[in-house]
Amino acid sequence: MRRWVVVVIAGSALLTGCSSGQQPKDDLQVATTLVAATPAPSPAVTARPAGSVVPLGAGATAMVADPTTHTLAVAMSRPAAVLLYSLDDPAQPPRAVPLPGPANQLSLAGAGGPLLVPVGIAGQLVRITLPAGTVTPVRLDGAPLSAAQAGTTTLVGLRDRGVAVLDGDRVVRTITGTAGADELVGVGGKAVLLDKLRTAVFDVDPAATRMGAGLRAGDGATNEVTDRYGRVLVIDTRGGELLAFSADPVFMRQRYPVPGGAYGIAYDSTRDLAWVTLTERNEVVGFDVAGGEPVERYRFPTVHQPNAVAVDPGTGRVLVASADGGGIQVMTP
Repeated sequence: MRRWVVVVIAGSALLTGCSSGQQPKDDLQVATTLVAATPAPSPAVTARPAGSVVPLGAGATAMVADPTTHTLAVAMSRPAAVLLYSLDDPAQPPRAVPLPGPANQLSLAGAGGPLLVPVGIAGQLVRITLPAGTVTPVRLDGAPLSAAQAGTTTLVGLRDRGVAVLDGDRVVRTITGTAGADELVGVGGKAVLLDKLRTAVFDVDPAATRMGAGLRAGDGATNEVTDRYGRVLVIDTRGGELLAFSADPVFMRQRYPVPGGAYGIAYDSTRDLAWVTLTERNEVVGFDVAGGEPVERYRFPTVHQPNAVAVDPGTGRVLVASADGGGIQVMTP
């Protein structure tokens, strides 16, 4: 088995967003037609999911836990809404917060919220206070795909338009470049952007007007999360790997094989556990990522099509959401 190793990347693999007549237009493109990776379909469930399962009428599209307000937020597409559950007792009926359209990503602006919900079809970033559920929409010139907090600044990834930099509810500038703004995570006062179509990550400086350098991220990257060491952990679904990047500049530091259709990822900052869902196996695996290579600590059977995972670092409780109506699984390792 391949080990979790330090990887040296040649300088030619970097993309600065500029090109010359002597260079390819896109150093990160490796095929004429690009197709973003998607979660592998799950087989029928053959093992009883660990812990308990909270029924859910439809499939979940995204999920995040806020330990400060003890809130679990779950995005639903039919109808378009965010369900707010109590982390202390997820079996209790949730508060439903209607959205102007479906959302595929959720993030926190900080401990205690607010929740950042990009709603592309409505051209809005929706801020939701926790746990009350009060909604504040921000209209944008474009279709929001992702959002993240970078220091005191809110960044919103827009389809084909770059990254909008917000001061409160006002757009102060747009960071342009060639990257698709599919997913953003804050790293200190800056951010790292994941372009799923080209399976690459890019540095984003809120004070800049152009995106920073980019680097290839496996064969089909789908999701990313930051850890307390300032790294960005990226799931390469198509390549079956867990990748670790430093930021500013982006540089691949480590990679580790994770077979089984790796897709969803969440990080427990208290226990240094990266929880990764395996949709080909209906499983979730907990890796200790504090050392030189990940060490598998836990492996549990899950609900069907476990596309989303969240963790409460206060209690260590892990929550896995089914994308096709199988419910929300709640377990304590």
